[in-house]
Amino acid sequence: MSALDELRRLRRDSTTDRKRDNKAAFWFLLPWFAGLVIITLGPVAASFGLGFTEYNLIQPPEFIGLDNFTRVFSDERLHNALGVTFTYVLVSVPLQLAFALGVAMLLDRGLRGLAFYRSAFYLPSLLGSSVAIAVLWTQIFGADGLVNRVLGFFGIEGKGWISDPDTALSTLIVLNVWTFGAPMIIFLAGLRQIPGVYYEAAAIDGVRGWSRFRHITLPLLSPIIFFNLVLQIIHAFQSFTQAFVVSNGTGGPSDSTMFYTLYLYQQGFSRFDMGYAAALAWFLLLIIGAFTAINFWAAKYWVFYDD
Repeated sequence: MSALDELRRLRRDSTTDRKRDNKAAFWFLLPWFAGLVIITLGPVAASFGLGFTEYNLIQPPEFIGLDNFTRVFSDERLHNALGVTFTYVLVSVPLQLAFALGVAMLLDRGLRGLAFYRSAFYLPSLLGSSVAIAVLWTQIFGADGLVNRVLGFFGIEGKGWISDPDTALSTLIVLNVWTFGAPMIIFLAGLRQIPGVYYEAAAIDGVRGWSRFRHITLPLLSPIIFFNLVLQIIHAFQSFTQAFVVSNGTGGPSDSTMFYTLYLYQQGFSRFDMGYAAALAWFLLLIIGAFTAINFWAAKYWVFYDD
């Protein structure tokens, strides 16, 4: 057999092996693709279609054009829900990231038992969106809750923080800040990646404290801050469980905890206005997409990539 024939044989064998591998990969991936189409893409397409209909789960959908999408501009209760949600996102996300970064910098100093602290601080991120934590929050900030008992110890008369429209949203913001564990872990990983040579050079030049943080840590950590910012904004817009449990699904008191997602839920599963609820879901998608696009546009002014 000539060298050319041997080369052709090896090439045929390689092609056959590649086809066999591709076939195996296809069968392994088939359940995932089926789930993607049936569970994700199918309902997404259906919700988009329902947005153009009047549908109450009992009677067949009736096509009404863009009425559901134009209705969002005249729905005053929706505008209130947008105000509550924007306040929640714009206040809680920066506070949460600042708190997470502060704790990450403390842990980055090489504390003993770092693994324990890391796990302990991460735990609220796993439980923060659960019903149990939301119920616990009502016990802490209720009229007879833990906060008022501590205030009573110092002779201060508290109030029902959740039942007061002026403070109800603040308690949910505190809850979101408390779930700082996930961004903290990412910040901690980012801090570990900053080369020590920068800090050594800064120490030689006499740069310490806030200047070192502002001119070295912040710029080199800016890609991580940007990543956390985008993720936490999306997560905050999707918050639902806390407001639902704390207000018993009403968004009260006086719609002070009426998150956008809770209002969407009420339209769909309390008033059975599925067409409008579907339109609201797509409107929320546009809002989140707009915030994400603004973040990516603004990133070129403050995110520094050291490559």
